[in-house]
Amino acid sequence: MFEPHVDALMPKFTFPGRYESLAQIAALVRQATQELGLSSLDAYTVEMAVDEACSNIIEHAYGGEGRGEIELEYMIEANSLIIRLRDHGKPFDPKKVRPPRRDAPLKKRRNHGLGLYFIYQWMDEVHFDFSEGTNTLTMIKRKK
Repeated sequence: MFEPHVDALMPKFTFPGRYESLAQIAALVRQATQELGLSSLDAYTVEMAVDEACSNIIEHAYGGEGRGEIELEYMIEANSLIIRLRDHGKPFDPKKVRPPRRDAPLKKRRNHGLGLYFIYQWMDEVHFDFSEGTNTLTMIKRKK
């Protein structure tokens, strides 16, 4: 499992696994991107990546709203923002997700499936782990 050099005192925030929690999560992520001093574009892409990941937790890990919690931790270290999301839902293996067919005509594309692709595009590093009943997603964005 990937482990960035993270302070053991990394603050943890817990949110209900509900779509209405996404606004509070976004505000926290926005604060973190401002602390690091990311450009407005990079701050927006981090916020979108976290929003997509949290939506996936609600929809796929928990199978709907109100069935679990989302834990968020973040830390700024060496010009990088480290964001860690945890849930206790269904195990997730990103290797089992088919890559999107970006070259296919729009009518032949699936309605879903671009979220993970975008998370990988927007963040500098993305690491998934499932251990002891917990999915952990660690995302890193570096200040340019």
